Amino acid sequence: MISVEEFSKILDILEKRYSIEFPQHISEDPFKILIGTILSQRTRDEITDKAYETLFDRFPTIESLAKASIKEIEKLIRPVGFYKVKAKRIKEVARIILEKYSGIVPKDRDELLKLPGVGDKTADIVLSFGYGLPEIAVDTHVETVAKRLGIADEEDKYVQIKRKLEDLTPLHKRSMINSLFVMFGKEICRKPRPRCSVCQIKNFCKYYRSITQSKVTRY
Repeated sequence: MISVEEFSKILDILEKRYSIEFPQHISEDPFKILIGTILSQRTRDEITDKAYETLFDRFPTIESLAKASIKEIEKLIRPVGFYKVKAKRIKEVARIILEKYSGIVPKDRDELLKLPGVGDKTADIVLSFGYGLPEIAVDTHVETVAKRLGIADEEDKYVQIKRKLEDLTPLHKRSMINSLFVMFGKEICRKPRPRCSVCQIKNFCKYYRSITQSKVTRY
């Protein structure tokens, strides 16, 4: 199990390696972050960014998006995965926020989770990037890195991984975990083939120790 001190060293290494640059669909507007994150589900960032820009160029406000036809939303976001399902959800989310929350995205996790198409990751991204709260959003990269390092167990699900990361991370650094792990996961800790030979944090890694030991045992 990685200690708080070891994890602090890991974060220092990753912070020095990466400058955090957010995709276009991550902005300072909680509503745009919410819609952008719904768009991004099972879709690459570059495709999400194009759909995001096209959608908000045509419907720049919650009011205009709530009044938009589903067919027009579908046409604007067509490149993203499951665009028909997402179009319905986007219109409904805009309507609910407008009518139930007076046009303000809830700052409460339980309320966010009541919105159609909003799961744990989407809620945490909104709270973290939209409201600056110390939440850790766990996506596939965060999960992979956490499990390979030995922070989380293989059978752990979203909330368990999130809590274990929170236990190791000071409040003021929690919001950067997702971005750092995503960049690290895309470049080095790839799934299914991690680039262990060039990894700067392999000495802290349970996965690396296991494959190294396996090679020693074979020979």
